[in-house]
Amino acid sequence: MVPTMKKPVIFLCFLPGLLWICQAQQERILNPLQAEKPEKKTEQHDPKSLPATVDEARIRAKILHETIHGSLQVMHRDFFLEDESIAIPSHSLEDVFKELDREYGIKVRWLAVNAKAMSIDNEPVTDFEKEAVKVLSTGKPVYEQVADRKFQFAGSIRLASQCLKCHLPRRTSNQDRVAGLVISMPLKKGN
Repeated sequence: MVPTMKKPVIFLCFLPGLLWICQAQQERILNPLQAEKPEKKTEQHDPKSLPATVDEARIRAKILHETIHGSLQVMHRDFFLEDESIAIPSHSLEDVFKELDREYGIKVRWLAVNAKAMSIDNEPVTDFEKEAVKVLSTGKPVYEQVADRKFQFAGSIRLASQCLKCHLPRRTSNQDRVAGLVISMPLKKGN
């Protein structure tokens, strides 16, 4: 019986597809997706979009905190590979923070609370942030303040064990650790 060529042909058709998948996977790892460059915009955010009351600002801040916290957890779970040198999820979200500031005047930043700051930019700077670190370190989930027509909110971000490998590499206890997310937004004039 003469051997047929079906298997080698199928294999040869399959091989380029497999190579393409491997190449695409390697490109994804070596060249992570980049956010689009925002168009230059000279106008400020619309004052009509500012929260009218502290309660409205609080609700917006809580929704924003939960959205960012959830996004961080999902990104860490689904996309962050410890052994590969790709951007960490918290750093990737900073592009989103810049856009929130540019579009809406909402300032968002990470805050080191009771674990090592991975960037000097995450150290507390203002009196509000220093007090937020004290409050969040006690286990309270939020700290907020209103001053100079600005609502400031700091919410805790739980650091899971995979986070602590970098944030607290030589830990000697299983004490829960948190980071903070600071959200500041202007209030409408008159509040």
